[in-house]
Amino acid sequence: MDSPFETLGIDPDADEDELVDAYRRRVKSAHPDHGGSAEEFQAVRTAYEAIRAGYEPGDELEPVETDGRRPADEGASRNGQHDVGTARNGETGDGTGGAGSDTGPDPEPEPERRGARVEFLDYDVLTDHGWSLADDDLFEKAAESGLDGDAYGEVFVEPRTNLLKAAEDAGHSWPFACRGGACANCAVAVVEGDVKMPSNHILSEEMLEQGVRLSCISLPVTDDLQVVYNIEHLPGLDELRLPPQHARKMSAGD
Repeated sequence: MDSPFETLGIDPDADEDELVDAYRRRVKSAHPDHGGSAEEFQAVRTAYEAIRAGYEPGDELEPVETDGRRPADEGASRNGQHDVGTARNGETGDGTGGAGSDTGPDPEPEPERRGARVEFLDYDVLTDHGWSLADDDLFEKAAESGLDGDAYGEVFVEPRTNLLKAAEDAGHSWPFACRGGACANCAVAVVEGDVKMPSNHILSEEMLEQGVRLSCISLPVTDDLQVVYNIEHLPGLDELRLPPQHARKMSAGD
């Protein structure tokens, strides 16, 4: 089995900057979306955490905490592997009926959703309308502005699912690059509610205090949240971005 240093392709005497640069490079290429595998992705994360924890040759490696899903499962929404928004459109799973149907029995009540409710808003909308992240009524204004479903809406995040995965499962294409918490491409601003990140490799304390979180590894810890996504170009975040593998906003079939 390769040592953590071999997994990341660095020397045992590499400094902190070299370690972070190697992790950011390897975690992106190791993800299944970018030609890697779930096992390789996990090995890279484990290696990085082990070195940061003071790994010495001969030590036993412990797996890092994840959101409970294989990385290969993430992005399935872009490949059409789920039904998107059927309950919201009043359709059954096969698209043949629903609340607007003229025939057949009354539809069954919509099942109770599990997990946290996340109200989201695209940061681009703030520029278009002259709004600010600091506006107390930001989401009230968004709700009254007739925005389309990609710019403003809500998703439900099931337990042990990260924000990015939940958004993709609902048919949305939020920005991302590495999916391993090693860049700021997927950053969001948490306006209300709270999330936890199992690790943080790049965000400064000031960013954390401002509510900036990485959606690819953030798990809700409150029942309701309000988040602004697509903030990757805010001051301080741009230099933490990686060149995206895919276009920033993709269609669901890409």
